[in-house]
Order: sequence, then C-alpha cells, then structure tokens
Amino acid sequence: LRNGFDIAAVFTHRDDPHENIWFDSVAELAACRGIPIHAPENISHPLWVGKIRQMQPDIIFSFYYRHMIKPAILDIPPAGCLNLHGSLLPKYRGRCPINWVLVNGEKETGVTLHYMTPKPDDGDIVCQKSVAISSDDTALSLHKKIADAAAVMLDDILPPLKQGRAPRKCQDNTQASYYGGRRPADGQINWERIASEIRNLVRAVTRPYPGAFSYIGDRKCLFWSVTDVPDLKETAAPGEVLSLEPLVIACGRDAVRVDFGQLEQGIYLPGTQLARELNLVEGMKFGLNNGKCIESAKKKKVLILGVNGFIGSALSERLLSSGKYEVHGMDLHS
Repeated sequence: LRNGFDIAAVFTHRDDPHENIWFDSVAELAACRGIPIHAPENISHPLWVGKIRQMQPDIIFSFYYRHMIKPAILDIPPAGCLNLHGSLLPKYRGRCPINWVLVNGEKETGVTLHYMTPKPDDGDIVCQKSVAISSDDTALSLHKKIADAAAVMLDDILPPLKQGRAPRKCQDNTQASYYGGRRPADGQINWERIASEIRNLVRAVTRPYPGAFSYIGDRKCLFWSVTDVPDLKETAAPGEVLSLEPLVIACGRDAVRVDFGQLEQGIYLPGTQLARELNLVEGMKFGLNNGKCIESAKKKKVLILGVNGFIGSALSERLLSSGKYEVHGMDLHS
C-alpha cells in the first residue's frame, strides 16, 4: 500500500486455537483498508484457482503463507510469484528457519525475496538483507529484527519491481541446506549435549513457542531461559542437579543455570523457586521421557526409610530386580 500497489485480495489462514497468537492480523489490516479477504482450506482447489485467475493479478506475493502454492496458481500472474523467506537463501530452505538458526548457534541470518517455483525456496533471488544474531536473541526478538529488515528491503525493491526492472539471480544449489518443520516434542532437552547447545535450544523455542523441557521423575518441567556455566571443573552426570541456589544442571560438557522455568501445569518462576517447587536436592537427575514414567505407574509403590542402611539397600535391590515395584527411599544422612 505504501508503495502504491493495488491489492486485489488477501489470502490468509484461520487462527489455530492451539497456537499462541503473538503476531498482528493481516486480515484485520486488510479489512480496515477495504481489501477483500479469503481463508480457504485449500487455495489450490480448482474453484479458488478460477477465482484468482478472474482477478487477473500482475504479481502474487507470498509472505509466510502456510501452504505450498501449486503450479496452477504460480502460472497465473505475468510478472510471476514472489515469496519472502526468513533466511539468507540458499541456506535454511524449508520451515522454521528462524528457530533453526538459533538451534544451530548461527551468528547471522536474514531475509530473502525470491521467485517461487514448485520446489520450496529454490527460485531466483530478487534481493536479500542480512541480520546479525546476538547472543541474547530469542526466536521472538529475531522475528522482529527480520520483520524490520524486510520492511526496509521491500521499500527499496518494490518500486523497481513495479516498473519491471528488478534484478534476479539463480541460487547456488551447492550451498543449499534444508530444514523441516518443528513440533513441540522437538523441544525435549538431551542433557548429553554441551551447555551452549542446550542454551541455543532453549532460546530457539522459548515463549511464545512451546518451550524446551525435561523430566524429573514423572514431572515435566519447562525451561524458558538458561545461562551457560562454562569451565565447569566438577565431574557430574548429564542432567544432574549441581546446586539449588542458583539452580545449576550438568550437561555433557559444562552446565547451565536455570534463570526461569515452570512445571507443565504451573506458573512462570525464577530458577531458585522452581527448585523449591520441584523439591529438588543436589544429585537428582533430569532426563528424557522414554516411557518409564508411564510404565512405573502400573507398579506398586513402596517407600523405604533408612534406604542407605544394610537392610534398606538390600530390600531395595530385591524389590527393583523383581520389576514389580516402584521404590522411593529416604535416609537421614542422604
């Protein structure tokens, strides 16, 4: 609109009730400007293809549209179809590029405007703009940086694009990398990884995304912010609680300090209060949920007092070896 384009229609998606809506609504903006709005389940259905053809668009833009656009639509506009992608193509083709660059600890990313083809993100590049990634960036802050960079880039390229004199260059497919979508389950922490990698995962999926998580027993704990604790001299098993104030957890190398987190059904807490909420003690271990918690729910639960004594430890071993009991132990000295 700012660059004098006549927008025939906006196609968008319905809000997902299971998703945190943190972005502005393109439908609301279009409605306020008197632009027709559509949200088809399948934009490539012949009826919608026919309607788009009747609009006679000169050009089609796709800005984070969530479905692949088929050749039947790509072939309609004489000036082609252009897509805005949140990476410096040909790197990080595919879905969730902003989350992936953080998971992988990249120092730079960007935004690319490129021509669309039937293959995802492989068309000729019109323009790009780089964005630096700081050590404090999360997926949300990086999204905002890229949105700002995209606005500047589009203001520069839209006038020549409108006049039919925008540049285009082929992508170097030998430099291409592709990443798939991410699910909430992909946020589970593997404590065997080094501390910096775990921190990168946490900041890549922190709020408004579902979050990085781990289990202590059968309780799921979300970690919203952690800090590296480098040069750790202490030898500890990955996932082991090293201290409570602050809450520090050992990794495959070094450790992380938990700044903020919460129980799955709890509230947002600082790490030290979270440790109290979980009744943690040093030496307890966070770990992957491999189904043992579900299996243990079927077993008879036994509490043994004086578990570190001769009788207590022998009884514990006998019960555990039978596979029929879930054993909990307490001892005055441990």
